[in-house]
Amino acid sequence: QIDQCDGYPARRPPGSAADPAAGGVRSSVTGTPTLEVSGLNKSFGPVHVLRDVDFTVRPGEVTALVGDNGAGKSTLVKCIGGIYTMDSGLCRFEGRPVGINHPKDAAQLGIEIVYQDLALCDNLDIVQNMFLGRERRSGIVLDELTMERMAAQTLAGLSVRNFTSVRQQVSSLSGGQRQTVAIAKAVLWNNKVVILDEPTAALGVAQTAQVLELVRRLADNGHAAVLISHNMNDVFAVADRIAALYLGRMVAQVAATDVTHAQVVELITAGRSGELGLPWPADGRASPDRLGGTGVLQ
Repeated sequence: QIDQCDGYPARRPPGSAADPAAGGVRSSVTGTPTLEVSGLNKSFGPVHVLRDVDFTVRPGEVTALVGDNGAGKSTLVKCIGGIYTMDSGLCRFEGRPVGINHPKDAAQLGIEIVYQDLALCDNLDIVQNMFLGRERRSGIVLDELTMERMAAQTLAGLSVRNFTSVRQQVSSLSGGQRQTVAIAKAVLWNNKVVILDEPTAALGVAQTAQVLELVRRLADNGHAAVLISHNMNDVFAVADRIAALYLGRMVAQVAATDVTHAQVVELITAGRSGELGLPWPADGRASPDRLGGTGVLQ
């Protein structure tokens, strides 16, 4: 079980073993990253949205992607998910160069994005939502028993026990339960990278703790999880590493234990915090247009 403190799950240190009873694996912190993006540039007309962005996610870790509105978080995620094509840059998946030019490319690699709107159908039950568009068949009819069994096994593997039945209509679920279904849907297809866009937005305290515990369990089970959030309490509750974007630049990628709340806020709002982040201009003024380099702390 994940320890609780003030309603939030306590973060295990990077490299710690997961609960064996939950089927977890040890984090491969020093191994090959699951996903590695380097030198990513993306422009829309004259607007340069992402500038030489490097971004790395590793198996068994939760990487928090933080940044102010307009920093480029959504664009970065959409490039990784194949919705946008990269203008330039290199993407490696499990150490090998790959091209992601379409959402199907990302899906085949094992990259799943759980968007804020969840993309669930209220008029369908949990099983039907988890298999929507990927239904199992037995001849010409749906194999309902197999789909129900696989859905139940996936939820059990994530230690989710807050549903009365996997045949519950999604319209009857709470916000936290809907997030759980969306995350379980991503895990069902053996995705190796699960990206969650603001999963605790508009949730209450109890539901937030439930979703964060599930995010932590994803990493403990060996997945590479990316958490996009503006809530620093959520970030520090579950993240192993924090990647900060500022005006389209990746200004820092650091272990969560190596920075404070205040430092992360400074990285988000100013692009630097002391020696961390973008370098100071020679004249001491902080004009973003005059800043060079990425300032990424490896």
